[in-house]
Amino acid sequence: MKRNLTPICTRVRWMIRKDMPRVLDIEFATFDFPWCKPDFIRCLRQQNCIGIVCEHDGLVVGYMIYELHRKKIRVLNFAVAPGCRRQGVGRAMVAKLKSKLSEQRRFRICLAVRERNLDAQLFFRSQGFQAVTVIHRFYEVEEDYRNEDAILFQFRHRPEDKS
Repeated sequence: MKRNLTPICTRVRWMIRKDMPRVLDIEFATFDFPWCKPDFIRCLRQQNCIGIVCEHDGLVVGYMIYELHRKKIRVLNFAVAPGCRRQGVGRAMVAKLKSKLSEQRRFRICLAVRERNLDAQLFFRSQGFQAVTVIHRFYEVEEDYRNEDAILFQFRHRPEDKS
């Protein structure tokens, strides 16, 4: 897709099996250490794990994998196709996730972001998330013995939030 930085019309829906090739394409285009297909399948087979995708003109342009816990939602994986960034895709998926929050049940969303992933940090801050702590050596990479810290971001539901 051509990168034009104007909002695109999207639809957020549950992830289905036929989405996996496109999700993997986005994953490998986005991350230095991407999940592989068995990682996605293992995760999505867990009872509390859910996958959503964002579509534009019938093409998956983003995805999110998250876990439901008693009082929180934990985002495990989140990516937008490189040519579709800064066009509302990520905002649409975050809005969908925020709509699942309430005072009575799950009232916060949390996720870890690599310390060197400034774009993701800025994006989540723009969506109302706050950096709450640093998790040292969160990303351990055995192949080259590099370890990287993560920043834990959190969004808390507030009664006045309508998103």
